[in-house]
Parts: sequence; C-alpha cells; structure tokens
Amino acid sequence: MLFSMTGFGRDERKFAGKMITVELKSLNSKGIDIRIRSSVNLGEKEMVLRKMLVDSFSRGKIDAVINVQYLDESPNHTINVPLFKQYYHTLKAVADELGMEKPDFSQVIMRIPSVVEASNQVVSEEDWADINVVFQEAIRKLTAFRENEGQSLYAEFEQRAKGILALLEQVPQFEQERIEKLRIRLDKLLKEHLGSENIDANRFEQEILYFMDKVDISEEKQRLNKHCHYFLEKLKSDEPRKGRVLSFISQEMGREINTLGAKANSSDLQVIVVRMKEELEKIKEQVLNAL
Repeated sequence: MLFSMTGFGRDERKFAGKMITVELKSLNSKGIDIRIRSSVNLGEKEMVLRKMLVDSFSRGKIDAVINVQYLDESPNHTINVPLFKQYYHTLKAVADELGMEKPDFSQVIMRIPSVVEASNQVVSEEDWADINVVFQEAIRKLTAFRENEGQSLYAEFEQRAKGILALLEQVPQFEQERIEKLRIRLDKLLKEHLGSENIDANRFEQEILYFMDKVDISEEKQRLNKHCHYFLEKLKSDEPRKGRVLSFISQEMGREINTLGAKANSSDLQVIVVRMKEELEKIKEQVLNAL
C-alpha cells in the first residue's frame, strides 16, 4: 500500500450549545511539520493533538484549523465588535452594489475567524472531549484521502516503471546495427585521410574492439533492469513509508539511462533513451508526494 503526503480532512459536528469544525490539510515535506490554529485556548491539550498527528502521519506539512462556535452566550468568548462592524459594512456595501436583497449577515460573520475571540481561559474538559471526537474523525478522513491519492500514485509509478522496462527490451535490436555502422564509418574516415594502402588491418580490428568495449552498454542494461524491478518490488511491499527509497531508486535509474544515452552512438537508441527519460521524469514529479 502506498500513501500520498497530500490530502484534506474535514469534520464538523454540532454539540449542545456549540458547533465544532476541524480542518486538516497536508502537503509533502521531508519530515513532519505541524501547525495548529484554534479559536479557543487549547493550553496543554495542543500537545496532545500534536502527538495524535505525529502518531498518525510520519511525514508531511500538516495545517490544522479548529473552530469552536458557541451558539449560546459563553463567558469564555467575546465578540470583536470593531471587526464585526467592519465585515458587516463591507458585506452590506457589496450587497447594495449588486442589488441583492438585504440578507442577515450575522451568522456568516460569526463564522469568520477572529470575530469571536476566546478568552485566556483554557478550554473546558467538556469542550476538549468534543474537540477530541471531531479531531479524530478529521484524522480518519485525511488518512483515507491520502490512501486514495496513494492508490493513484501506485498506478502511475507501476505504469511508468513497466514502460521503461518495455523500452529497455527494444534496445538489443539496434545494438548490432550500431556496431556495424560504427565500423563502416571509421573505415571510411581512415581511408579518406590515410588511404587504403596505409591502413593496418590488424591494428584496425584491435581499435574497433577497443572502441566497442568503450561503448558497450551491457552493464547499463543489466543495472537498469534490476533497478526497475527493485522499484516495482518496493512499490508492492507492505512497508507503510517507502517514498524516500523509491526516490533513491529512481535516481539510480536516471544514472543508468543517462549513461545509455552517452554511449548510444545511434539515433534509434537515442530515441529510446529520450522516451525512457520522459517516463522517469513523470515518476520523479510524483515520488516527492509519496509517504
């Protein structure tokens, strides 16, 4: 199973006298980076929420927004009157300009962050219990989102790696032709510059063998084949976190493909190498999002 580091989870529930909303957004990151914003003073409970996120998600930049809207008057919260008035006049001006009917903006404005401000008093145990329920559900939804995105990544990676293997199978048909073309070209150049009578046939064959050894791509083909199969093996493994190792393998695949291109000496092989690079580039674009 493969998980993505990008995702979104949101849960909203109504309790006695309040509405609690939790939104979790996750992006890719080398480690885990957590930021929590809350409309209520969480106090030491924030550390509990952080631990819940760390235990659930080992990597990713996670933004958590917690909003507690009290439906009844609460001594722990006050309305920011100047800010309320500012939003009200702005919304009213827009409504007048557009010729809209005069809606009641009160409920809309009360949902805007910072309009209802929490006092310094730490959240009550009752409120904390309710927040905990909503927060855990938001985590569950974010996990499901990341799993679903991971399935898309899995299909993409599998397709691209198998595509590189399919292209690798096309290489042998051009190898012998490549050597023959090199032999003919070198022979022609020597005859043009030295003349046929000045060419030592034995020395020429020795140089051809030496040059063939320099441009031999057998090892590169073998290593690329192994890297691709290892990539697919790790992709199918049960390890929950394999984004880093997939990234490392893709880098090794890139090195072998580049060496193939450098030794190609054939327009047909260069076309195959370019197509391999296209497949690999699409892997590299997405592997950064894999957990």
